[in-house]
Amino acid sequence: MLILPAIDMRGGNCVMLKQGKLEQETVYSKDPVFIAKLWQAKGAKRLHVVDLDAAFQSMSNNFELIKKICSSVDVPVQAGGGVRNFKVIENLFDAGAKYVIVGTLAVYNPEVLRQAVDKYGEKMIVAIDARDGKAAIGGWKDTTSVDVFELIGKVKQMGVKEIIHTDIKKDGMLEGPNYDSIKEICARASLRMIASGGISKIEDIKKLKDLEKSGLYGAVIGKALYTEDIKLEEAIKIAEQ
Repeated sequence: MLILPAIDMRGGNCVMLKQGKLEQETVYSKDPVFIAKLWQAKGAKRLHVVDLDAAFQSMSNNFELIKKICSSVDVPVQAGGGVRNFKVIENLFDAGAKYVIVGTLAVYNPEVLRQAVDKYGEKMIVAIDARDGKAAIGGWKDTTSVDVFELIGKVKQMGVKEIIHTDIKKDGMLEGPNYDSIKEICARASLRMIASGGISKIEDIKKLKDLEKSGLYGAVIGKALYTEDIKLEEAIKIAEQ
């Protein structure tokens, strides 16, 4: 199982939000590039980088930082946040990202996602962000009427091979993941699935590791790494057993 440290950027800082709410932001570092190097040094095999400014405002203040992160580490970077058109996808790959994450695009402009999958294949990852079983978009501000499993079915038909699932109500709360939701998606999606949201202690990693045989491919850890409730080296050791 892959462990992916999260580097969420806003205003040039490395931050964490609670349930995606800007008013509940904590700044953990003013140097996201240093944080990327730190997680690589501690054993990360891939980094999860999100531009929150782009996600919430449809404009990026952090593109150069993403580019610098990609050039400063030797491990693959998956980058996302506000990826709403084909040009942004191209720009992120040109900046050095090995994978690009889309969310809103999969709901409101699936034809662009289809074109991107045709060109970039398995390097395209779809974020399936959910609130009460419905897809959330626009930096999680808006909850749609689109059923999560309906969306998964559509992106699977396009050739998407990897998804990230976040239960928004769990994100940043340090209360543990939504295991029932993760199990159900693993069972029904038949895709490489990365779990995100609420991973708060090393016992969560052990429980998620048990779901690997069900199709769980990886886990994104954010706040718990910054608060040191989880030590990255220990999480990786368990995940790779």
